[in-house]
Amino acid sequence: MVFRSARSGWAMNGACLWLPRGLAFHLMNSLLSRIAINPEICHGKPVIRGLRYPVESILEYLAAGDSIEDVLREFPDLEREDLLACLEFAKRSLQLKSQHLVLA
Repeated sequence: MVFRSARSGWAMNGACLWLPRGLAFHLMNSLLSRIAINPEICHGKPVIRGLRYPVESILEYLAAGDSIEDVLREFPDLEREDLLACLEFAKRSLQLKSQHLVLA
Protein backbone atom coordinates (compact mmCIF):
# COMPACT_ATOMS: atom_id res chain seq x y z
CA MET A 1 0.00 0.00 0.00
CA VAL A 2 1.34 3.41 -0.84
CA PHE A 3 0.46 6.49 1.18
CA ARG A 4 1.00 9.80 -0.55
CA SER A 5 1.64 13.20 0.90
CA ALA A 6 0.22 15.96 -1.28
CA ARG A 7 2.38 18.58 0.42
CA SER A 8 5.76 16.88 0.34
CA GLY A 9 5.51 14.95 -2.92
CA TRP A 10 6.83 11.85 -1.16
CA ALA A 11 5.19 8.46 -0.81
CA MET A 12 5.45 5.75 1.83
CA ASN A 13 4.83 2.10 1.09
CA GLY A 14 3.75 -0.53 3.62
CA ALA A 15 7.37 -1.23 4.55
CA CYS A 16 7.74 2.34 5.88
CA LEU A 17 10.11 3.31 3.11
CA TRP A 18 9.83 6.92 2.02
CA LEU A 19 10.18 7.42 -1.71
CA PRO A 20 9.69 10.32 -4.09
CA ARG A 21 6.18 10.07 -5.53
CA GLY A 22 7.43 9.34 -9.07
CA LEU A 23 9.68 6.53 -7.85
CA ALA A 24 6.81 4.90 -5.91
CA PHE A 25 4.70 5.04 -9.09
CA HIS A 26 7.55 3.48 -11.09
CA LEU A 27 7.95 0.65 -8.55
CA MET A 28 4.23 -0.18 -8.66
CA ASN A 29 4.25 -0.22 -12.47
CA SER A 30 7.35 -2.43 -12.54
CA LEU A 31 5.51 -4.87 -10.26
CA LEU A 32 2.62 -4.98 -12.72
CA SER A 33 5.02 -5.90 -15.51
CA ARG A 34 5.32 -9.29 -13.76
CA ILE A 35 1.67 -10.05 -14.57
CA ALA A 36 0.94 -11.48 -18.02
CA ILE A 37 -2.35 -12.08 -19.80
CA ASN A 38 -2.10 -14.44 -22.75
CA PRO A 39 -5.06 -16.32 -24.28
CA GLU A 40 -2.75 -19.34 -24.74
CA ILE A 41 -1.90 -19.58 -21.01
CA CYS A 42 -4.51 -20.52 -18.37
CA HIS A 43 -7.41 -19.52 -20.64
CA GLY A 44 -6.32 -15.89 -20.66
CA LYS A 45 -6.40 -15.42 -16.89
CA PRO A 46 -3.72 -13.15 -15.43
CA VAL A 47 -0.64 -15.18 -14.47
CA ILE A 48 2.72 -14.45 -12.92
CA ARG A 49 5.51 -14.01 -15.48
CA GLY A 50 3.90 -16.53 -17.83
CA LEU A 51 4.68 -19.33 -15.34
CA ARG A 52 1.09 -20.62 -15.24
CA TYR A 53 0.54 -19.45 -11.68
CA PRO A 54 -2.80 -17.64 -11.86
CA VAL A 55 -2.96 -14.42 -9.87
CA GLU A 56 -6.33 -15.57 -8.56
CA SER A 57 -4.79 -18.71 -7.01
CA ILE A 58 -2.03 -16.78 -5.27
CA LEU A 59 -4.57 -14.32 -3.91
CA GLU A 60 -6.61 -17.25 -2.56
CA TYR A 61 -3.58 -18.50 -0.62
CA LEU A 62 -2.99 -15.05 0.85
CA ALA A 63 -6.70 -14.54 1.64
CA ALA A 64 -6.78 -17.90 3.43
CA GLY A 65 -4.13 -16.64 5.82
CA ASP A 66 -0.88 -17.89 4.28
CA SER A 67 1.93 -15.40 4.67
CA ILE A 68 4.07 -14.31 1.76
CA GLU A 69 6.85 -16.46 3.20
CA ASP A 70 4.50 -19.49 3.32
CA VAL A 71 3.61 -19.08 -0.36
CA LEU A 72 7.26 -18.62 -1.34
CA ARG A 73 8.18 -21.84 0.47
CA GLU A 74 5.36 -23.67 -1.32
CA PHE A 75 6.31 -22.28 -4.74
CA PRO A 76 10.11 -21.76 -4.75
CA ASP A 77 10.21 -20.46 -8.34
CA LEU A 78 8.18 -17.40 -7.29
CA GLU A 79 9.75 -14.25 -5.87
CA ARG A 80 8.46 -11.84 -3.24
CA GLU A 81 7.91 -9.22 -5.96
CA ASP A 82 5.63 -11.68 -7.80
CA LEU A 83 3.31 -11.82 -4.80
CA LEU A 84 3.42 -8.06 -4.37
CA ALA A 85 2.54 -7.79 -8.06
CA CYS A 86 -0.54 -9.98 -7.46
CA LEU A 87 -1.68 -7.67 -4.68
CA GLU A 88 -1.05 -4.57 -6.78
CA PHE A 89 -2.95 -6.14 -9.71
CA ALA A 90 -5.93 -6.89 -7.46
CA LYS A 91 -5.88 -3.37 -6.05
CA ARG A 92 -5.79 -1.78 -9.48
CA SER A 93 -8.52 -4.12 -10.75
CA LEU A 94 -10.81 -3.02 -7.93
CA GLN A 95 -10.05 0.63 -8.64
CA LEU A 96 -11.08 0.22 -12.28
CA LYS A 97 -14.29 -1.74 -11.86
CA SER A 98 -17.47 -0.92 -10.03
CA GLN A 99 -18.26 -3.63 -7.51
CA HIS A 100 -21.86 -4.56 -6.77
CA LEU A 101 -22.15 -7.10 -3.98
CA VAL A 102 -25.42 -8.65 -2.88
CA LEU A 103 -25.34 -9.75 0.74
CA ALA A 104 -27.65 -12.64 1.49
